Amino acid sequence: MLRIDTHTHILPREMPKWSERFGGGSYIHLEHGSRKGFARMMQGNQFFREIGENCWDEKVRKKEYAEQSTQVQVVCTIPVMFNYDAPLAHAEEIAQFLNDHISNLVANDPLHYAGLATVPMQDTDSAIRELERAQANGHLGVQIGSNINGLNLSDDRFFPFFEACDKLGMALMIHPWDMMGKEQMEKYWLPWLVGMPAETARAASSMIFGGVLERLPGLRVMFSHAGGSFLPTLGRFEHGFRCRPDLVAVDNDVNPRDYLGKFWIDSITHDADLLHYVLKMQGAERVCMGSDYPFPLGDLELGAYMLEMGLSQRQLDQLFNGSALAWLGVQPEYFNAGS
Repeated sequence: MLRIDTHTHILPREMPKWSERFGGGSYIHLEHGSRKGFARMMQGNQFFREIGENCWDEKVRKKEYAEQSTQVQVVCTIPVMFNYDAPLAHAEEIAQFLNDHISNLVANDPLHYAGLATVPMQDTDSAIRELERAQANGHLGVQIGSNINGLNLSDDRFFPFFEACDKLGMALMIHPWDMMGKEQMEKYWLPWLVGMPAETARAASSMIFGGVLERLPGLRVMFSHAGGSFLPTLGRFEHGFRCRPDLVAVDNDVNPRDYLGKFWIDSITHDADLLHYVLKMQGAERVCMGSDYPFPLGDLELGAYMLEMGLSQRQLDQLFNGSALAWLGVQPEYFNAGS
């Protein structure tokens, strides 16, 4: 069976020291040599995290995927590389560098890799230009953050970008980042455990209540981490919509439940019962296998537990490839798993 992992992250092995190049700022670069097979992500002069070679070495990645019978990786950058708060010229240069790296990776191995671009969302015109350039260079979609410098995705300034994604047929992945309230809950890793699911719910509810999905029904958007806390608390969203339409239904008078099955989510639930729940809500046609590889908070067994959930073959086919192909807008022949 063809298996596609729709949620994976990658970086180039070598990056400029952007902070030196730009004469300041806290931009990410990699420092190698501290441990064999590892690199230190540095944010300016400050240590950010250590990553392994499977974060940049496409051969290591492909070997690890082959060991788990998964052929295709949809790759995108790490959200800390978005640089939405940077001067526009700096963000543009970094986005182009990262997108060119992924374009070259896909061009050299199109049977096993597909690319999602990153764009400077702090300027919509620039974001659209880079989106168009990325598509011309082989990207199938784009990854953006759950908020843009604190602004919700329903903000009018972002709508032309979503229109461009729709017009160009580019898949859109929403990834949580810059989690609201993170400074107040840093202990226990709560920004990642609590903040990220809330951020994804923030993005999904903003795009629904703001009318983005209503105005652009053909937009192929996926909310990562199984939609975060949006689907498990949809009853609350719906109740709020009904009991206080004066506060909730101010830009879109369509019940949020009506959008089930009209967007995609990945399968990163870490819980078989929750995956059963989101499959019931969304249908398998809108749930894509995703892992968050190569990071430890992801599903690094690449959906192995799905095979033990008593799912039908049709559901498994959709989870492992059918839903992903529809989201990416390609036919099964696009990836030749036998090569």
